[in-house]
Amino acid sequence: MADQEQAELRLAVARLRQEHEDYDTAINAMIQTGCEALRIQRMKKKKLILKDKISKLEDQIIPDIIA
Repeated sequence: MADQEQAELRLAVARLRQEHEDYDTAINAMIQTGCEALRIQRMKKKKLILKDKISKLEDQIIPDIIA
């Protein structure tokens, strides 16, 4: 993988991690304010989707090497 591609993937991972943290903060605020459970559940689902995207991108950056 070229250095440029790897740098772009790392940048994408950093952005997704920040978005993941933002969702976490929003979910905690929603819980504290007593927001309806369905909205909280939807936010958690979006957060989980982000986590999966982060994992896939990290796998592209660091491939599994069987020793």
